Amino acid sequence: MGMSVTISAATEQDAEQILKLQYLCYQSEAELYGDYSIEPLTQPLASLRSELSTGLVLVARLGDEVVASVRGTVDAVGVAHIGKLIVHPRMRRHGLGGRLLAAIEERLGAAGTATRFELFTGHRSDRNLRLYRKHGYAPVGTREIDDRLTVVTLTKTVGLLATTA
Repeated sequence: MGMSVTISAATEQDAEQILKLQYLCYQSEAELYGDYSIEPLTQPLASLRSELSTGLVLVARLGDEVVASVRGTVDAVGVAHIGKLIVHPRMRRHGLGGRLLAAIEERLGAAGTATRFELFTGHRSDRNLRLYRKHGYAPVGTREIDDRLTVVTLTKTVGLLATTA
């Protein structure tokens, strides 16, 4: 490729690229669960812009192109919620998801208010579950959404190092 990927905070100008990437990345999840009405595929641009102003959104860029993104917030009791970790299909399997996950953990944990990280994924999303476990997350619960989807919640204590398993 010749260029290196850089990770930085997203700006308002990134909103449309992030939303298009989100739509592309969640196609495989929608197919896996047989549900194309999932929130990442129906989220309006205004909602994403609101997330940009109220939470932390990171992007990975290859030149000017946003090729990956992740979002996070810390709630009043110190739980850092991480969501919508997306990587362009052509950029997968190069460690970019893990780099973004580590970057958002570092930034959310740096403020000193977060005591643990929490995220969730679908029970059939084996690639996601492997990534999260590799980075120190452990399943703490499940919630059945419908007959096709059970959501797995995973957590990790702030400061816990990822394993290389």
